[in-house]
Amino acid sequence: MNLRKLFLLTFVSGVVLADKCFDTSNEDKIFINSLINKMTVEDKVGQIVQGDLDFVTPRDLERYRLGSVLNGGNTSPNKNQYASADQWKELSKAFYEASPSVGGVKIPFIWGTDAVHGHNNLIGATIFPHNIGLGATRNPELMKQIGSAVALEVLSTGVVWTFAPALSVPRNDRWGRTYEGFAEEPELVGQLGSAFVKGLQGESDEFLDENHILATSKHFAGDGGTFDGIDQGDVRLSKDEFYYLHVSPYTPAIDACTQTIMSSFNSFQGKKLHGDKSLLTDLLKDEMDFDGFIVGDWNGHGQVKGCSNESCPEAFNAGVDIYMAPDSWKNLHRNLIRQVNSGEISAERLDNAVRKILEVKLRLGLFEGRKPHEFQDNYLGKDSHRDIARQAVRESLVLLKNNNNLLPLNPSLKIGVIGAAAQEIRYQTGGWTLDWQGKNNKNSDFPNVRSIYQSIQAFVKDAGGTVEFSKNGKFDEKPDVVISVFGEEPYAEGFGDIPNVDFKSNESGHLKALEKVSTDNIPVLSIFISGRPLVVNKYLNLSDAFVAAWLPGSEVDGISEVIFKRDGKVNSDFLGRLTFSWPKNKFQSTLNVGDDNYDPLFPFGYGLDYSSKVNVPYIPVMDEDNLPKEFEIFRGQALDANKEFISSRGKVEFIEENPFTMENGSVKTSLFQYKKQDDSKLIEYLENGLSGFGITGEPLNLVYLENPYVEVVMSSDSSIPIYLNVGCGDSCQATVDLGEFSGDWETKNIPFSCFDKQGFDRSKLTIRSMFLSPQAGNFKIHTVKIKSNFSGRSIKGC
Repeated sequence: MNLRKLFLLTFVSGVVLADKCFDTSNEDKIFINSLINKMTVEDKVGQIVQGDLDFVTPRDLERYRLGSVLNGGNTSPNKNQYASADQWKELSKAFYEASPSVGGVKIPFIWGTDAVHGHNNLIGATIFPHNIGLGATRNPELMKQIGSAVALEVLSTGVVWTFAPALSVPRNDRWGRTYEGFAEEPELVGQLGSAFVKGLQGESDEFLDENHILATSKHFAGDGGTFDGIDQGDVRLSKDEFYYLHVSPYTPAIDACTQTIMSSFNSFQGKKLHGDKSLLTDLLKDEMDFDGFIVGDWNGHGQVKGCSNESCPEAFNAGVDIYMAPDSWKNLHRNLIRQVNSGEISAERLDNAVRKILEVKLRLGLFEGRKPHEFQDNYLGKDSHRDIARQAVRESLVLLKNNNNLLPLNPSLKIGVIGAAAQEIRYQTGGWTLDWQGKNNKNSDFPNVRSIYQSIQAFVKDAGGTVEFSKNGKFDEKPDVVISVFGEEPYAEGFGDIPNVDFKSNESGHLKALEKVSTDNIPVLSIFISGRPLVVNKYLNLSDAFVAAWLPGSEVDGISEVIFKRDGKVNSDFLGRLTFSWPKNKFQSTLNVGDDNYDPLFPFGYGLDYSSKVNVPYIPVMDEDNLPKEFEIFRGQALDANKEFISSRGKVEFIEENPFTMENGSVKTSLFQYKKQDDSKLIEYLENGLSGFGITGEPLNLVYLENPYVEVVMSSDSSIPIYLNVGCGDSCQATVDLGEFSGDWETKNIPFSCFDKQGFDRSKLTIRSMFLSPQAGNFKIHTVKIKSNFSGRSIKGC
C-alpha cells in the first residue's frame, strides 16, 4: 500500500495539480459574465437540463430554452435507426436554429452521443474494437489516431460531443461493462484514456478546432469496482484504494484537457456518486482542478437518496452541472425553476454551472460562428479509418496458445470453419452497436463489412485454398485444419452481469462439434470473441492454438492478416498482451495483478508471438455440476440466444427493433424504464382477436430442476384476460390463466406442475413464455425467469 499512497499523493491529492489547459481571456470572461447577467432563471435552468431525442423536439428546445440533447444507445433521429448522415445533420440544424438567444446572442445547443467504439449508432460507420481490445494493444499513439477518426465520423453527422472514453478500471469480470475498460490496472487506463481524449479533442493549435469534438471521461468514479461486479452497485474500498484504483486515471485525462466528465451510477461506501459533493466538487473540481463541466448519466440523479428522476436538487448541489434526464427532463425543468426560486439551489451555484457550460461552448467555437450541421465532409466508413481499425484489430489479438506452432496457417490448405460467431457479424461488434444491446443486428445492417468467415474465405480463396463451414463438425471433405469461432452473445451494461466467470455458450452443439473435430485428429485454431476473460478450459484443451480476439468490430480482416501466412512467411505477428488476468476457474471473478495469492491461468501482460516456443499443457477442468438452477429469460427484452416474437391474425413476426409494430398494425411493443434503463416492455394489443407476445429459443431441458416454476414480474391496468402459454415442440404446449391484475407491478408464479397436467414435456422447452389475450388491451413485463424449488402461492386454478 505504500506505493499506492505515493501514487495517490503524487497524482490525486493536489500536491501536483494539472496545469490549466487554457487561460480564458479577460475579453472572454467579460463576454460570459455579461451573458449570464442577462439570462433569466429559465434561461439558466435550460442550460443544465438534457433530454433524449425520443422525448425532446426542436420546438421543445426553443420553448424550454434547453442547452443540450442526447441520443441514447437505442435512439436515432426521428426514431429511424437507418437515418442517414444527412438526416442527422438536418435534425442538428433544426435544434441549432431553435437554440435560445439572450440579448441578441445565440447560445447554441450541443448534442451528445455514445460514440464509444466508433460512431456506433450509424449504419456504415467504422466500428473499432471495444476498449478491452484496444487495451491489449498498449499503444497510446494508436488511441490518438482512433480518437481523431471517431471525431471526424461524429462530426459528419452534425454532432460535436461524444460520451467517451470510459476510464473504468474493471476489477470483477462478472461486471457487464468489463469490455468498456482498457485494463484492470489504473496507470495503463490513464495512459490510453488520456491519449484517446487528445485524439477526440485535438491538441495545441488543433484543440477543439473544426475537426475535433468534446470528449467525456467517464464514469467518475468507481464504476468498475463495485461489490460482486454488480452494475451500478456499491464500491466497498478504503479511500486510499478507491483513489488509487478508480480516481487516478482521471488525472492524465484532466491533463489532456478533457472538457466533460460523466458522473457514475455507482455508490462509494453506500453513497451515490451523483449526490456526493466530497467527490464531485471537493475532489474533482477543487483538488484535481477539473475546469470543464460534469454531466450526469441516464437518470442517475434519480438514484440519489431522497430523489426521483423528476426532482433532485441534491445532485446539482453536489456538483453535477448538467442533468441527463432523457425522458424526465420536462418535470425536472419545472422543479428546478421552483428550487432555484425557493433557494434550495443557490443563484451562485446555478451561475457556476452555467458559466462552466458556456465556457466549454466558447472553447468549442460555438460563439464564433461554428455550426455543427454545416460540417461539409462525410468521413463515415472512410478507407483510412478502416485501415486504422484493422491495425487496431491486429494489435489487439492475444495469442494464448500455439502448440507445435500451428500458426501461422497456410491459406492454400483446406480450411474448415465452425461456430455461428464466424458468420454473424453481431458477435464481433458486440454491444453498443447500432442499438444499445447490439443483439438483434443482422449482417445486412453492416454494408461492406465482412464476417470473420467471409474474411477467412477471401484470404484462403486468394491463396488457392478452400473453405467449408459446418454446424456440427462434419465436413464433405476432411479439412487440413479447422477454425472454431465462438463467444459471448452481445450485451451492454447490467444485461451483461453474470453469476460467475465460467463461459456459458448460447450456441448449443458448438462444443460437441469441437469435440468431433478433435476426435477426428484435425488441428484446431479457436478464436474466442468476448468482452472479458472467461473460463474456457475445455475449449483450450480441444484447441492446438487459441486466440483471444475480444470484440474486434467491423474490420476483422485484421484477424486474417495475423493468422495466415503471406507468400509462405509471417504476414503480421501477434502484438497483443493481456491487460486483464485470465481465470483458471469460475471462482476467480476478482483476479487482478498485484493481488495477494495471485494465481491466474494466464497473467497480466501474457501473450505469445511467432517467436515463442511455448506449448501450453492440459488445463484441469473442474468436475462439478455446472447446470444452472435458474434461467433469466427476459428483462425488458429476450436475453442470451432467446428471441421475441408476436402473433396476431394468424401471422407471426420476430421482434428485431425497438419500438416494433407488427406489419398489419395489430400489435405494438416498446421498451421503457421501470427500475433501470429499458428494463421493461409495453405490449399493446390494438384489436380484438387472439394476439400473443412470446419468447422462444432452442430446446431447453428442465428435467433436472427440482420443482421448477416460471416467475413473471408484470403489470396490467387493463381488464383483459391474459394467459401464459409454454411450448415443447409441435403439438406440445400448455396454457394457464394468469388471473386478475391489480394495476401495480406484481409477481406471478406458475409451477411447471400446472403444465404437466396438460402433458407438457419438460425435456424440451422451446416457447419459454407466450402471453396471449383474445381482447384489445395492454400490459407490461419486467422479467421472466425459470427457477427451481417452488414454494409458496401459485396462481389460482393451478
